[in-house]
Parts: sequence; C-alpha cells; structure tokens
Amino acid sequence: MMTKTKRNYNRYMFGLGTIGRDMLYAIVSMYLLFFLTDILDLPDSTMWWMTGAMTMLRIFDAVNDPIMGFLVDNTRSRFGKFKPWIVLGGIVGGILTVLLFFDFGLKGAGYVTMFVVIYLLWDLTYGANDIAYWSMLPSLTLDQKEREKTGSFARICANIGLFTTVVAILPVTNALGGDKRAWQMTGIAIVLITWAFLMFTVFGVKEDKNINVKQESTSLKEMFRILFQNDQLLFTAISMALFMIGYCTTTAFGVYFFKYAFRNEGMYSVFAAILGVSQLAALSVFPLFSKKYDRKTLYTFSTILVVAGYLVFFLSPMNMLVIGLSGILIFAGEAFIQLLMLMFLTDTVEYGQWKLGRRNESITFSVQPFINKIGGAIANGIVGVTLIVSGINAASTPEEVTDSGLLIMKLAMLILPLIFIVSGYMIYAKKFKIDQQMYDSIISELAARGEINKEQE
Repeated sequence: MMTKTKRNYNRYMFGLGTIGRDMLYAIVSMYLLFFLTDILDLPDSTMWWMTGAMTMLRIFDAVNDPIMGFLVDNTRSRFGKFKPWIVLGGIVGGILTVLLFFDFGLKGAGYVTMFVVIYLLWDLTYGANDIAYWSMLPSLTLDQKEREKTGSFARICANIGLFTTVVAILPVTNALGGDKRAWQMTGIAIVLITWAFLMFTVFGVKEDKNINVKQESTSLKEMFRILFQNDQLLFTAISMALFMIGYCTTTAFGVYFFKYAFRNEGMYSVFAAILGVSQLAALSVFPLFSKKYDRKTLYTFSTILVVAGYLVFFLSPMNMLVIGLSGILIFAGEAFIQLLMLMFLTDTVEYGQWKLGRRNESITFSVQPFINKIGGAIANGIVGVTLIVSGINAASTPEEVTDSGLLIMKLAMLILPLIFIVSGYMIYAKKFKIDQQMYDSIISELAARGEINKEQE
C-alpha cells in the first residue's frame, strides 16, 4: 500500500524530472532547422538533402521505438527496468545534442553525412530516455484520478521546460552574439540543466511494487501481438499521430512567422510567453474540470477551442492582440488534448493486459515517441518544403518574401494542422471506448484473475 504522502512525493519527483528533458527536446525539435537555415545559412541545394534526411531519419528511428520498448520491458536490474534507460539515454543524448549544434566546418555531402550519423544516434538515445520515463507512469498508481494528477503535474513541468526554451532561446543566443558559438553554449547549458532535473526522477521516484505481478520476459512475437491486437492502443496511436503532426507543424513555423510575416522577430518570445502561461494555466485547472466532466466531453470542448483559435489566427491582421488571443485558444485547447492523450495511452496498458494477458508498459508507451517522431518528421518535411517553395529560405531579408510566399506559409502553418487535429478527434470519438466504467471493470477482473495486486486506497 502506498500512502498519500508517498503518492504526492512521487508525483512531484516524477514531474520535475521532465523539465530539462523538454528543454532539450524543444531546442532540437523546434530550433535545429532554424539553426541550419539562419545560423549556418545552408544553401537550398543542401537544405533539400537535409529536409529529406531529417524526415527519413525520424521515420526510420520511429520504427525502432517498439524495439526499445521491448528492451525496456525485458530489463531486469536492481534499479528496476526504467531508470537504467533514463540515465543512459539522458547522458548520451545530452552529449549528442551539443554535437548537433556544433559547426565541424564541413560543407555539402560531408556535412549531410556527419549530420545524419549524429542525428540518428540522438534520436535513438532520446527515444530510450523518453520511453523509459513515460512508461514508468502506470507503475506508480492504478487510480485514474491520481494518474491525472501525476500526468497533469508532469505535463506542467514539461511545458515549463519547453516554453522556457521557446521564450529564452532567441534573446539568450542573441545576447551571446547570435552566432554559432552562442548556440553551442546555449545547447551545453540546456544539457546540464537536463541532467540536473533527471536526478529528481532517478533518485526520488519509487514504483508501487503492489501493482505488478511478475511475468516472464516478452518475446519479439509477443511484442508485435501487443502492438497490433490492442485495438484501443492502435486507435489512440492514430489520433495522437494526427494531433502531433498538426501541433508540431504549427510550432515549428513560429519563429519564421514572426520574422517573415509579422516582421518583428522579437515578438516571437512575447508570443511564446503568452502561450506558455496559457498552457500552464490550462494544465493546472485540468483536475478541476476532470471532476465535473468526463474525458470525451473535455476532448470535444478542447477541439472546439483549437478550431476557433486556428480560424481566428488565419484571418487575423498583423495585430499582436488578436494573434495573442488566437494563440491562447489554440494552446489552451492543445494542452488539454495532450494530457488527455497521455491518459488514454496510460489506460491502454491495463486494457492490453486484460485482453492479451500481458502487462507491458514500455512497449505500450513506445508508441508515444514513435508518434512524436513521426509527427516531427512530417512536420519538418512540411516546414522544410514550405520554406523552399515559398522563397523564405532563399530570402536575405523579410522584405524579399512575396505575399504569395507568406500565404503559402500561413496555409501550411494553420489550415493544414487544423485538418490533422480535427481528423484525430473524429477517430477518437468513433473508436475509443475505455471510459471510467469500463476501466473500473477491467481493474476488478484483472485483480480477480490474479494478474495485478489491486491498490488499497
């Protein structure tokens, strides 16, 4: 039995561990492309290769994530199965992050080759850390409301890390000179912060040993069975993927929008700060809303906010007040959706155990980085092609970008993501069926079958 004090302590230690992780992920996923185009100033000929390489690398590595989940689930050590991978992925991934923002003095094919090797290794190591971190969540509690509190706090911490990077990255790098050395120094600082915050999770979180009944190692054949026969996991994965493609596409365009369309790059940090506060506020009040409304109602409401925000943003003049309002609608709604997706994924662990007879947290949660990478890969592809086709990458100043080029960017940044996000909601609404009543029934049946030791609250 885990006391209330221990649950609260676990919640805080687990959540704090992701502040630095999301700072690190943000600088790579959102600013690596900007570093290549505007700091290294790579020509269009190289950027075509880089865009294709980044897209294919993420897709290739995403396919490997279930294998990483398989390795984590089969890990047996005195430190458990999650923490060794959190530590290994965090340390090696941090070193590789610094190398991604390092100028080796190579050009053309030489640079592309070097970049491909480092980026692939970074994807593998960050994936190991990410899968192990989030797949620890179901091992902390079986109570849905407690999971929502823990997940909510973790998402708050993740967004603190993400938006700290988004808000501070340009002012900090510009203050340091705005050159390649400034970006490298910033990368090193973020890696050190990542390592410091990971210590909270590594040394502070205690899994609830009362939950899981020991089982034999999972075979590769069983891994594929878990992934493809857990129908609720599949529908959740599809919905998450569509959402992440839309979300990543919009956020990846942010700095380009304010530099080339709004024509005031400094306002990007202001806009990011507004969005960061909006997301943190939304995540903070989520537990209050979840007490009054079921998850399907919350997802519907969140999607309506997102749709309204995208339409207002697209039709808005270059007025910061209107753009800021639309951003609040979009990112408050998306904060709710991100947390709901995490809860849907968490509940498919017990559903899969109930349906297939095996509890595999890490294989199940390998879907999350798989989706994040696929979403990021497609988003990077969309952004890279749009920058080239619209003329933005070739432009020396914002004034050189034509009105048609800006329209192309706005369509790719706002309308295309809206289509993806709404499609994800429609799939969830038609196919996802794990509500509170079904989940409680699953837990009771698993306890009766002796496959879990039900918590005594």
